[in-house]
Amino acid sequence: MSGVRRVVVLFAWVILAAIIALHAYYAVMIWWWRVHPPRETAFMAERLAVLRVRDPHAAIRYRFVPYARISVELKRAMVAAEDAKFVEHEGFDWNGIALALEKNEKRGRIVAGGSTISQQLARNLFLSGSRTWLRKGEEAVITVMLETILDKRRILELYLNVIEWGSGIFGAEAASEHYFHVPAARIDAAEAARLAAMAPNPRYYERHPNAPGLRRKIGIILARMPSADLP
Repeated sequence: MSGVRRVVVLFAWVILAAIIALHAYYAVMIWWWRVHPPRETAFMAERLAVLRVRDPHAAIRYRFVPYARISVELKRAMVAAEDAKFVEHEGFDWNGIALALEKNEKRGRIVAGGSTISQQLARNLFLSGSRTWLRKGEEAVITVMLETILDKRRILELYLNVIEWGSGIFGAEAASEHYFHVPAARIDAAEAARLAAMAPNPRYYERHPNAPGLRRKIGIILARMPSADLP
């Protein structure tokens, strides 16, 4: 074996070992989060870095609360808005993905993602906000890990606690207090539907609470909430 070939083979083994180690880290962290709340997610760290460019003293607002202390209305609203088949699928809604691809092709740009709650949680916990095929591949692997290691109730609990709901605002508790001055356990159906409607673009809707289309989205979510299945 030539020297160059040895170097190539060694490099390939190093890359493989790094990939295995990275995914082992993902698995260990997910296992830990079966019973422990995340202190910080990759997306929180990314957003905090951006905020501190403008304000070195910036901080995020985040307080983890257990499933029982999150309004049933908010659980129903988020499932109705983001992933109606959440309790049925194993991490991927293939019909939703196909529909999203069709919408994007018609518009000539990305207007729909088709991501499930599990996929969104994978992205928030570990990945950056970039949109690349490599990141999508990592997201898929992490999604399978989440669905294998955690039950649906814990996935939804983590999701509701770590998603962004405004600039530096993460999770149901911080969002409920920021927008409605009540804990997450006490928000009503209309408030829950508003938070769910904001979720796809929270920083924009925080700045534009009367944005065109937001009221229509709230009405649609309210209509869907009674049929939303929860774990």
